[in-house]
Amino acid sequence: MADRPVPGAGPAGRAAVIGRPVAHSLSPLLHRAAYAVLGLTGWTYDALDLGPEDLPVLLAGLGPEWRGFSVTMPCKQAAVAAADTVEPLPRLLGAANTLVHTDAGWRAENTDVHGVGMALQTGGVERVAHAALIGAGGTAAAAAVALAELGAESVDVLVRDPSRAADVVRVLGVLGVEADVRRVGPGPVEAPVVVSTVPIGAHADLAGLRWRAGQTLLDVLYAPWPTPVAARAAAAGATVISGLEVLFWQATVQVELMTGQPAPIGAMRAALDAR
Repeated sequence: MADRPVPGAGPAGRAAVIGRPVAHSLSPLLHRAAYAVLGLTGWTYDALDLGPEDLPVLLAGLGPEWRGFSVTMPCKQAAVAAADTVEPLPRLLGAANTLVHTDAGWRAENTDVHGVGMALQTGGVERVAHAALIGAGGTAAAAAVALAELGAESVDVLVRDPSRAADVVRVLGVLGVEADVRRVGPGPVEAPVVVSTVPIGAHADLAGLRWRAGQTLLDVLYAPWPTPVAARAAAAGATVISGLEVLFWQATVQVELMTGQPAPIGAMRAALDAR
Protein backbone atom coordinates (compact mmCIF):
# COMPACT_ATOMS: atom_id res chain seq x y z
CA MET A 1 0.00 0.00 0.00
CA ALA A 2 1.42 3.35 -1.01
CA ASP A 3 0.88 5.12 2.30
CA ARG A 4 1.67 2.36 4.80
CA PRO A 5 3.26 3.52 8.07
CA VAL A 6 7.01 3.51 8.38
CA PRO A 7 7.89 0.28 10.28
CA GLY A 8 7.58 0.76 14.04
CA ALA A 9 10.71 -1.02 15.19
CA GLY A 10 14.12 0.55 15.05
CA PRO A 11 16.78 2.18 17.17
CA ALA A 12 16.04 5.80 16.39
CA GLY A 13 12.28 6.27 16.37
CA ARG A 14 11.20 9.76 17.34
CA ALA A 15 7.80 11.26 18.10
CA ALA A 16 6.46 14.30 19.93
CA VAL A 17 3.46 16.34 20.91
CA ILE A 18 3.12 19.69 19.14
CA GLY A 19 1.18 22.69 20.42
CA ARG A 20 1.34 26.00 22.25
CA PRO A 21 1.42 25.88 25.20
CA VAL A 22 2.51 22.27 25.49
CA ALA A 23 4.64 21.97 28.63
CA HIS A 24 1.62 20.76 30.66
CA SER A 25 0.85 17.87 28.31
CA LEU A 26 0.75 14.35 29.73
CA SER A 27 1.18 12.80 26.28
CA PRO A 28 4.93 12.21 26.84
CA LEU A 29 4.13 10.23 29.99
CA LEU A 30 1.71 7.95 28.16
CA HIS A 31 3.75 7.40 25.02
CA ARG A 32 7.02 6.80 26.86
CA ALA A 33 5.31 4.24 29.08
CA ALA A 34 4.10 2.45 25.97
CA TYR A 35 7.54 2.45 24.36
CA ALA A 36 9.10 0.90 27.46
CA VAL A 37 6.68 -2.03 27.43
CA LEU A 38 6.87 -2.48 23.66
CA GLY A 39 10.64 -2.74 23.80
CA LEU A 40 11.19 0.39 21.72
CA THR A 41 14.26 1.33 23.74
CA GLY A 42 15.63 3.62 21.04
CA TRP A 43 12.45 5.67 20.75
CA THR A 44 12.01 9.15 22.18
CA TYR A 45 8.90 11.26 22.68
CA ASP A 46 9.24 15.00 23.26
CA ALA A 47 7.11 18.12 23.64
CA LEU A 48 7.60 20.82 21.00
CA ASP A 49 6.21 24.29 21.65
CA LEU A 50 5.16 25.35 18.15
CA GLY A 51 2.42 27.40 16.53
CA PRO A 52 0.42 26.62 13.37
CA GLU A 53 2.76 28.66 11.20
CA ASP A 54 5.71 26.50 12.25
CA LEU A 55 4.22 23.16 11.25
CA PRO A 56 4.87 23.09 7.47
CA VAL A 57 8.50 24.07 7.94
CA LEU A 58 8.97 21.47 10.66
CA LEU A 59 7.54 18.60 8.62
CA ALA A 60 9.52 19.52 5.52
CA GLY A 61 12.83 19.23 7.34
CA LEU A 62 12.38 15.93 9.19
CA GLY A 63 14.14 12.65 8.52
CA PRO A 64 12.70 9.12 8.44
CA GLU A 65 13.41 8.57 12.14
CA TRP A 66 10.39 10.76 12.92
CA ARG A 67 7.39 8.42 13.20
CA GLY A 68 4.57 10.68 14.29
CA PHE A 69 3.18 13.64 16.18
CA SER A 70 0.37 14.17 18.62
CA VAL A 71 -1.13 17.53 17.69
CA THR A 72 -2.85 19.78 20.18
CA MET A 73 -4.19 23.34 20.04
CA PRO A 74 -3.69 25.58 18.19
CA CYS A 75 -2.19 23.34 15.48
CA LYS A 76 -5.00 20.90 14.65
CA GLN A 77 -6.27 22.72 11.58
CA ALA A 78 -2.75 23.41 10.37
CA ALA A 79 -2.01 19.68 10.62
CA VAL A 80 -4.70 18.97 8.02
CA ALA A 81 -3.33 21.63 5.69
CA ALA A 82 0.27 20.44 6.06
CA ALA A 83 -0.38 16.71 5.60
CA ASP A 84 0.31 14.89 2.35
CA THR A 85 -2.76 12.69 2.81
CA VAL A 86 -5.82 13.26 4.99
CA GLU A 87 -8.07 10.51 6.28
CA PRO A 88 -11.87 10.98 5.94
CA LEU A 89 -12.46 11.79 9.62
CA PRO A 90 -10.01 14.72 9.90
CA ARG A 91 -11.20 15.87 6.49
CA LEU A 92 -14.77 16.02 7.81
CA LEU A 93 -13.69 17.80 10.98
CA GLY A 94 -11.11 20.06 9.37
CA ALA A 95 -8.82 19.12 12.25
CA ALA A 96 -6.24 16.43 12.96
CA ASN A 97 -4.75 15.55 16.33
CA THR A 98 -2.32 13.02 14.86
CA LEU A 99 0.28 13.01 12.10
CA VAL A 100 1.77 9.68 11.04
CA HIS A 101 4.90 9.33 8.92
CA THR A 102 4.30 6.95 6.00
CA ASP A 103 6.30 6.12 2.90
CA ALA A 104 4.03 8.55 1.05
CA GLY A 105 4.68 11.43 3.44
CA TRP A 106 2.66 12.66 6.41
CA ARG A 107 -0.86 11.34 6.97
CA ALA A 108 -3.41 13.24 9.05
CA GLU A 109 -5.55 11.22 11.47
CA ASN A 110 -8.00 12.10 14.23
CA THR A 111 -8.14 9.98 17.39
CA ASP A 112 -10.09 12.54 19.44
CA VAL A 113 -13.38 10.95 18.36
CA HIS A 114 -12.26 7.60 19.75
CA GLY A 115 -11.06 9.33 22.92
CA VAL A 116 -14.37 11.07 23.57
CA GLY A 117 -16.39 7.97 22.70
CA MET A 118 -14.40 5.69 24.99
CA ALA A 119 -14.42 8.24 27.82
CA LEU A 120 -18.21 8.35 27.67
CA GLN A 121 -18.59 4.59 27.39
CA THR A 122 -16.26 3.80 30.28
CA GLY A 123 -18.16 6.45 32.25
CA GLY A 124 -21.38 4.51 31.77
CA VAL A 125 -22.86 6.06 28.60
CA GLU A 126 -23.68 3.21 26.23
CA ARG A 127 -26.34 4.95 24.14
CA VAL A 128 -27.65 8.51 23.98
CA ALA A 129 -30.50 9.99 21.94
CA HIS A 130 -30.25 13.61 23.09
CA ALA A 131 -27.00 15.29 24.13
CA ALA A 132 -25.47 18.73 24.53
CA LEU A 133 -22.16 20.23 23.51
CA ILE A 134 -20.73 23.26 25.27
CA GLY A 135 -18.40 25.05 22.88
CA ALA A 136 -17.98 24.84 19.13
CA GLY A 137 -14.29 24.46 18.33
CA GLY A 138 -12.40 21.54 16.81
CA THR A 139 -12.77 19.35 19.89
CA ALA A 140 -16.51 20.00 19.92
CA ALA A 141 -16.72 18.80 16.31
CA ALA A 142 -14.90 15.60 17.27
CA ALA A 143 -17.25 15.17 20.23
CA ALA A 144 -20.20 15.62 17.86
CA VAL A 145 -19.04 12.62 15.84
CA ALA A 146 -18.58 10.55 19.01
CA LEU A 147 -22.08 11.43 20.18
CA ALA A 148 -23.51 10.51 16.79
CA GLU A 149 -21.74 7.15 16.98
CA LEU A 150 -23.45 6.58 20.35
CA GLY A 151 -26.83 7.14 18.71
CA ALA A 152 -27.49 10.85 19.26
CA GLU A 153 -30.37 12.10 17.13
CA SER A 154 -30.31 15.68 18.43
CA VAL A 155 -27.58 17.79 20.01
CA ASP A 156 -27.93 21.15 21.75
CA VAL A 157 -24.92 23.32 20.89
CA LEU A 158 -24.40 25.81 23.71
CA VAL A 159 -22.06 28.64 22.74
CA ARG A 160 -21.21 32.18 23.74
CA ASP A 161 -21.36 33.34 20.11
CA PRO A 162 -23.83 31.38 17.94
CA SER A 163 -22.15 32.63 14.77
CA ARG A 164 -19.10 30.49 15.64
CA ALA A 165 -21.08 27.24 15.70
CA ALA A 166 -21.10 26.76 11.92
CA ASP A 167 -18.48 23.99 11.81
CA VAL A 168 -20.14 21.90 14.49
CA VAL A 169 -23.55 22.38 12.85
CA ARG A 170 -22.05 21.34 9.50
CA VAL A 171 -20.56 18.16 10.99
CA LEU A 172 -23.80 17.26 12.74
CA GLY A 173 -25.70 17.88 9.51
CA VAL A 174 -23.44 15.54 7.54
CA LEU A 175 -24.10 12.89 10.19
CA GLY A 176 -27.86 13.41 10.05
CA VAL A 177 -28.06 14.77 13.60
CA GLU A 178 -30.36 17.67 14.43
CA ALA A 179 -28.51 20.66 15.91
CA ASP A 180 -30.15 23.26 18.15
CA VAL A 181 -27.77 26.19 18.63
CA ARG A 182 -28.35 28.21 21.79
CA ARG A 183 -26.48 31.00 23.52
CA VAL A 184 -25.04 29.67 26.74
CA GLY A 185 -26.48 31.35 29.79
CA PRO A 186 -28.12 30.83 33.17
CA GLY A 187 -30.60 27.98 33.31
CA PRO A 188 -30.90 24.20 33.37
CA VAL A 189 -28.97 21.96 31.01
CA GLU A 190 -31.70 19.69 29.70
CA ALA A 191 -29.71 16.95 27.97
CA PRO A 192 -28.83 13.81 29.94
CA VAL A 193 -25.32 13.68 28.44
CA VAL A 194 -23.17 16.79 28.09
CA VAL A 195 -19.67 17.33 26.71
CA SER A 196 -17.90 20.57 27.64
CA THR A 197 -15.06 21.63 25.36
CA VAL A 198 -14.52 25.23 26.46
CA PRO A 199 -11.12 26.43 27.70
CA ILE A 200 -10.66 27.12 31.38
CA GLY A 201 -10.71 30.88 30.80
CA ALA A 202 -14.31 30.68 29.58
CA HIS A 203 -15.69 28.72 32.53
CA ALA A 204 -16.95 31.90 34.19
CA ASP A 205 -19.55 32.06 31.42
CA LEU A 206 -20.87 28.65 32.51
CA ALA A 207 -21.45 29.60 36.14
CA GLY A 208 -25.21 29.97 35.65
CA LEU A 209 -25.78 26.51 34.20
CA ARG A 210 -27.87 24.29 36.45
CA TRP A 211 -27.21 20.57 36.76
CA ARG A 212 -29.12 17.64 38.19
CA ALA A 213 -28.56 14.15 39.48
CA GLY A 214 -28.58 11.52 36.74
CA GLN A 215 -26.79 13.65 34.16
CA THR A 216 -23.35 12.80 32.81
CA LEU A 217 -20.84 15.55 32.10
CA LEU A 218 -17.60 14.94 30.24
CA ASP A 219 -15.26 17.92 30.55
CA VAL A 220 -12.42 17.49 28.06
CA LEU A 221 -10.08 19.50 30.31
CA TYR A 222 -7.97 17.78 32.94
CA ALA A 223 -5.79 20.54 34.38
CA PRO A 224 -6.77 22.12 36.68
CA TRP A 225 -9.18 19.53 38.01
CA PRO A 226 -11.93 19.68 38.89
CA THR A 227 -12.85 22.53 36.60
CA PRO A 228 -15.50 24.94 37.92
CA VAL A 229 -18.22 23.44 35.73
CA ALA A 230 -17.23 19.90 36.74
CA ALA A 231 -17.32 20.82 40.43
CA ARG A 232 -20.80 22.35 40.15
CA ALA A 233 -22.15 19.39 38.19
CA ALA A 234 -20.71 16.91 40.70
CA ALA A 235 -22.18 18.89 43.61
CA ALA A 236 -25.61 18.56 41.97
CA GLY A 237 -25.23 14.79 41.77
CA ALA A 238 -24.20 14.44 38.14
CA THR A 239 -21.66 11.86 37.01
CA VAL A 240 -18.52 13.74 35.97
CA ILE A 241 -15.83 12.38 33.63
CA SER A 242 -12.40 14.01 33.41
CA GLY A 243 -10.67 14.88 30.19
CA LEU A 244 -7.88 12.57 31.32
CA GLU A 245 -10.02 9.75 29.96
CA VAL A 246 -10.14 11.43 26.54
CA LEU A 247 -6.38 11.95 26.62
CA PHE A 248 -5.78 8.34 27.59
CA TRP A 249 -7.96 6.66 25.00
CA GLN A 250 -6.93 8.86 22.09
CA ALA A 251 -3.28 8.21 23.02
CA THR A 252 -3.73 4.44 22.85
CA VAL A 253 -4.74 4.73 19.20
CA GLN A 254 -1.88 7.14 18.49
CA VAL A 255 0.62 4.61 19.86
CA GLU A 256 -0.74 1.96 17.52
CA LEU A 257 -0.69 4.30 14.53
CA MET A 258 2.88 5.45 15.16
CA THR A 259 4.48 2.15 16.21
CA GLY A 260 2.43 -0.40 14.32
CA GLN A 261 2.03 -2.39 17.55
CA PRO A 262 -0.95 -2.83 19.89
CA ALA A 263 -1.00 -0.25 22.66
CA PRO A 264 -0.11 -1.64 26.12
CA ILE A 265 -3.24 -0.25 27.74
CA GLY A 266 -2.49 -1.56 31.23
CA ALA A 267 0.98 0.00 31.36
CA MET A 268 -0.27 3.30 29.99
CA ARG A 269 -3.07 3.39 32.57
CA ALA A 270 -0.63 2.59 35.36
CA ALA A 271 1.66 5.43 34.27
CA LEU A 272 -1.27 7.86 34.24
CA ASP A 273 -2.49 6.74 37.66
CA ALA A 274 0.99 7.00 39.17
CA ARG A 275 1.80 10.49 37.90
